[in-house]
Amino acid sequence: MTYWALNAVFLGAVAAIALAAVLTRRAPRWASVALVLGVVLVMTAVFDNVMIGVGLVGYSSEKISGAFIGIAPLEDFAYAIAAVILLPSLWTLFGGRAVIEPAEITGSTAGGRRA
Repeated sequence: MTYWALNAVFLGAVAAIALAAVLTRRAPRWASVALVLGVVLVMTAVFDNVMIGVGLVGYSSEKISGAFIGIAPLEDFAYAIAAVILLPSLWTLFGGRAVIEPAEITGSTAGGRRA
């Protein structure tokens, strides 16, 4: 089994869960997800290249596509994408935690005075 085939299984499951979140009208804030995805992909690129470069991780050349970002195979980024989409989708599907306004935390009112 290639890494892309394995990724397809995981990404398919993630897509189904994200679709369920959208259909229940409790979808995550996709702009926030996109911002986090950008940060996580950059971090994945940096740290995967370091881990592969020092020999901590290796890949079978027969099971990768041959497309790389640095020395990290492109397939390696699917897990970061899956995590960034899956976690907020599950959070919204299972109800998550209510958003607490800053005024509720400090006990202040709109005028800035404490009650």
